[in-house]
Amino acid sequence: MTGRERILLALDGTPTDFVARTPILMRFGAEYIGSNYGAFASDFNTLVEATYRTAVDFGYDQVSVISDPYRETQGFGAEIQFVVDGVPRCVKHPLEDDPDLDRLLKPDPLRSERMLDRVRAVEKLKRIASDYSILGWVEGPAAEATDLRNAEPFLVDLIDDEDYACELMDIATETAINFARAQVEAGADMIGMGDAIASQVGPAIYEELIQPREKRIVDAVKAMGRQVKIHICGDITALLPGLADVAPQVLDCDHMVSLEKARRIMPAGTILTGNLDPANDVLFGDPKSIRRKLERAYREAGNPYFVNAGCEIPSGTPAENLRALCEPLAYRP
Repeated sequence: MTGRERILLALDGTPTDFVARTPILMRFGAEYIGSNYGAFASDFNTLVEATYRTAVDFGYDQVSVISDPYRETQGFGAEIQFVVDGVPRCVKHPLEDDPDLDRLLKPDPLRSERMLDRVRAVEKLKRIASDYSILGWVEGPAAEATDLRNAEPFLVDLIDDEDYACELMDIATETAINFARAQVEAGADMIGMGDAIASQVGPAIYEELIQPREKRIVDAVKAMGRQVKIHICGDITALLPGLADVAPQVLDCDHMVSLEKARRIMPAGTILTGNLDPANDVLFGDPKSIRRKLERAYREAGNPYFVNAGCEIPSGTPAENLRALCEPLAYRP
C-alpha cells in the first residue's frame, strides 16, 4: 500500500494496514539534504528534494509544499527577505502604516513569483512522488490579514474596525481559494490551511469574524474535489465548536489540545493529528518515549488518526527520534 493509498483510504473511513504518518518537515528537511532554510523557501527544487528524500528515508506518507507564511504576501506587493537559517522575513508589512486596501497588488498564483514557485513544487512532486499524498498549502484569512497588517494592528482592527478587518479577510479569502485551485490543478491531493493568529482571539470573535471565512475556503476546496487540513498553532480548545462547523477533513492538534476533547466536539470522521510536543517530546525525547506518547495519543484520539507532532519537527531533531515517530503504528479498530 502506498502512502497516497493509505491516506485516501483513511479519508474514506476504510481501515488501513497501519496509521498514516504526516509529519511537518521544513528546516529539518532542508538541512537533511545539506541545504538551508533560505534555499528551501526560495527555490522549489530544493523544497521538493528535501520533502521527497525525507519521505523516502524516514518512511512517511504525505509530501508537503509548506515553507513559510509569505507566499501570498509577496503577491500582494511585500518585499520578502530570505534568511539562511531562519524563516523568511517580511521587510515591511504592506498595510502596517497605511491601511488603504487599494495599495495592494492583486496576487496571481501563476504570475506572482513566490506563489508560482509553490505551484511548480506541486507539479514536480506530482511527477516524481506520485505514490505519496501531496499536500498543498494556503494562508487562512486571519493569518494573511496579519501578514499584510502585522499582528498588533490586525488584532486591534478586529475590535475597533470590524468592517475593515472583514474586508481585508475577504480579500485574503479569495486569494486563498485561487491559490488552492492552482495547486489542485497542478496535482495537490489535499490543501492545508494555516491560520495561527486565530488561536490568539476568543471564540466570540473567531466564530463571528474569522470562522465564516475559513469555512468559505474549506467549502471551495471541497467543491474542487479535494480534502482540507487546518493547522492553527497553539491552544485551540475554545475554538473547537467553531472549527466543528468549518468541518475540515483533517485537523492538526498542537500539544496543548486534548485529543479526547477534540474527538468529542469535531464531526464524526474528522481525522485528528498530533499532539506530541515538537520540542519536549520529539526534539528532546528518545525513541522509546516517543513511541509511548504516540500510542497514548492514538488511544486518546481514536480512529481516524494520523501520526504527527503538534507542529513542525524542529531542526536538530535526532534522526532516530524522527524514525521512531514514523515507525508503523498498527491500526486498531
